Amino acid sequence: MLPVAILAGGLATRLRPMTNDTPKSLLAIAGRPFVFHQLELLRDQGIDRAVLCVGYRGEQIRAVVGDGRKFGIVVEYSFDGAELLGTGGAVLQALPLLGEDFFVLHGDSYLLCSFAQVQTAYQRAGRPALMTVLRNDNRWDRSNALFADGNLIAYDKSSPHPDMRHVDYGVSIFSRAVFASYTDRKVVDLAEVCADLSQRGQLAALEVVDRFYEIGSFDGIKETEAYLSRTRSLQ
Repeated sequence: MLPVAILAGGLATRLRPMTNDTPKSLLAIAGRPFVFHQLELLRDQGIDRAVLCVGYRGEQIRAVVGDGRKFGIVVEYSFDGAELLGTGGAVLQALPLLGEDFFVLHGDSYLLCSFAQVQTAYQRAGRPALMTVLRNDNRWDRSNALFADGNLIAYDKSSPHPDMRHVDYGVSIFSRAVFASYTDRKVVDLAEVCADLSQRGQLAALEVVDRFYEIGSFDGIKETEAYLSRTRSLQ
C-alpha cells in the first residue's frame, strides 16, 4: 500500500478554546487522542507508513505519537516551520518522505472507505491524481464536486456550483509530479491544486458510499465521539 500524508498542521481556530493548548490531532475522542484512532484505522487498512505533516504544536504531536511503533505503523514527521504552509504547501514540504505516489488524508477525518479500492482506482485511472467523492446534497458540508456517470466533471471548493451534489470525501492520491508547478510558492492550498487538476481533466474520482466522520467542528466531534465509543464497545 502507498504511504499516507496526514495533514495535521492547522491552527483549528474553529475549536477554540479546546485547541488553545492542544493541537486538534491530540483532542481526546472516545478516551484517546484522535490521531491514535486514525493511525490504527490506517494500519487495519494495510497501510504501514504515514507522514504527519505538522505545524501548530507539532512537537507536542511527535512527543505523544512517537515513531508509530505502538500502533503497528511507521510514523515520520514533516514540519511546516515558522510559517504555516497551507495544505498543499505541507505536502510539498513532505515530498522527500513520500515517494512517487501517495495518499493525502486530512488530520481531522475518520474515513471508513477501503483504501485498497481507492489505490486500485487510482492505478486504473491513469491520471496524476484521484479524489474520493461522496453523494452529499449539502448534508454534511457544502457540496463542491460535480460527478456523473463515474466521471468528475468539475471540482471547486471556493465557488461551488448549485448543481454540485457530491463533496470531497477527504482522502486523495497524488503523483509527486502534480506539485512540480508549485515549487516556486511557499503557501499553497490543496483545494486550489485539485481545482487546477479538475480544469485540465487530470483529476480522476471514485465515489464512496460510507459517510465520513470528522473532528473539525463541535458537531463533528460529538458524532465522531459517539461512533468511536460505540464501535469500541462492540470490540
